[in-house]
Amino acid sequence: MKEIEGLMSAEMDSPEGDRLDVLVTLVEAYERKHYPIEFPDPVEAIKFRMEQQGLTVDDLVPAIGRKNRVYEILAGKRPLTLRMIENLHDAFDIPAESLLKHSRNQEHHPA
Repeated sequence: MKEIEGLMSAEMDSPEGDRLDVLVTLVEAYERKHYPIEFPDPVEAIKFRMEQQGLTVDDLVPAIGRKNRVYEILAGKRPLTLRMIENLHDAFDIPAESLLKHSRNQEHHPA
C-alpha cells in the first residue's frame, strides 16, 4: 500500500504508471478473494432505497406491479422477476447485483 501511495502521482503510460496499474490490480484481486463484498438481500436493498429516497409502496407500483404484488415482494412471499429487477434498477438505481441475489428465507414461487 505504501508503494501504491508513492506512485499515485505517476503518469499513465510511464514505467511508474504501469507499476501502479499492476500493483492496484494485484491488491484488488487479493481483496476480492480474501474480503469478498456480499450484496444485501433483494428485499433489504429495496427497503433501503425506499428509506433513502422517502419512497412509498405506491412509488414502487410502476416498477413491480399492483400494490398487493409490492407487499408480497416486500414480505418475501414472492420472488422478483427479471422485468421487476430491470424496472427497479432503472427507476431507482438499485444495483442489479443486489436484486439478483436470492434470499435464504425467501420462498421461491414460479413467477
